Amino acid sequence: MSPTEDALREVLRSVIDPNTEKDLLSSKSLKKLRFDQGEVSLDVELGYPARTQIEVIRTAVERALMAQEGVRRVSANIYQRIVAHAFSPSAKPLEGVRNVIAVASGKGGVGKSTTAANLALALASEGARVGMLDADIYGPSQPTMLGLSGKPQSRDGKSMEPHLGHGLQVNSIGFLIGEDTPMIWRGPMATQALEQLIRDTRWQDLDYLVIDMPPGTGDIHLTLAQRMPVTGAIIVTTPQDIALLDARKGLKMFEKVGIPVLGIVENMAMHQCSACGKIEHIFGEGGGRRMADQYEVAYLGALPLELKIRQQSDEGCPTVVAEPNSPISDLYRGIARKLAVALAARAVSHASKFPSIVVQNT
Repeated sequence: MSPTEDALREVLRSVIDPNTEKDLLSSKSLKKLRFDQGEVSLDVELGYPARTQIEVIRTAVERALMAQEGVRRVSANIYQRIVAHAFSPSAKPLEGVRNVIAVASGKGGVGKSTTAANLALALASEGARVGMLDADIYGPSQPTMLGLSGKPQSRDGKSMEPHLGHGLQVNSIGFLIGEDTPMIWRGPMATQALEQLIRDTRWQDLDYLVIDMPPGTGDIHLTLAQRMPVTGAIIVTTPQDIALLDARKGLKMFEKVGIPVLGIVENMAMHQCSACGKIEHIFGEGGGRRMADQYEVAYLGALPLELKIRQQSDEGCPTVVAEPNSPISDLYRGIARKLAVALAARAVSHASKFPSIVVQNT
């Protein structure tokens, strides 16, 4: 006896996407299903970069369907499709960019820039088109971390082409000034420069533009929040109480300007002694998770205090690129998928579907 298509749909309720923790029907991932003469064909759409997850989900789908009487063959097309998500109505869309993710800390010295670089590379390694914008006007670090230098090219004398590094499209004020040149600018000058840097860069078909925010909650943060189409933010902190105090301020700032916080990343959460293997919580334990629970936001994961993470970033080849198959790279990819899943669950943006209305005197 052959099952009906409706019966097969119900079978797929038992297949749980390990990343969304939802079944393929309730998550609306199942887009098409056909059953003909013992052969099942179906399309499953994932709203997040999932290069390493596609075969995992395909195997689960095939196992569930092949267990049904009358099913001889399963053809499962599992693919990813990343769409633009909603942002503040006061901001204008950014040409060539679907989603903007701000990586902030509220405090310097917690490894935010290193985390931002590795998360951007992790998103790219999972199949997304990713850009990196270094928004730290006074202390740009992404050129060094990504091993890039030189002034950006310009095709028309007005806009800039992003640098390409490790598969990322990158721009930074660091490409426009000398390494030893201090940026002695007041707030309005810095924010204007940042806005030009973002909008005058010719980003090419990006799924995500990751913005490495400067420490604090000042003019640059407000400019980004009010004028840029930021679709979500993540907070990087250490478990230390002092870092958490400033991280809370960063989180509350995003809440006040209406930007959703996608989650918290706890950096330098533990250290394993290279000599004896003992694990120590040098900066405290569990502070990031407690903060996430307190403010009811997602806890995206914890990262270790590891010497080679710093060394590889200083050498211009961050861990996700230097050691793509390492346990630490797996941690970065897991966190990147979680933030992408959190973003995918938010409302879709329809800004690009409506024409601009211009009123002119005639």
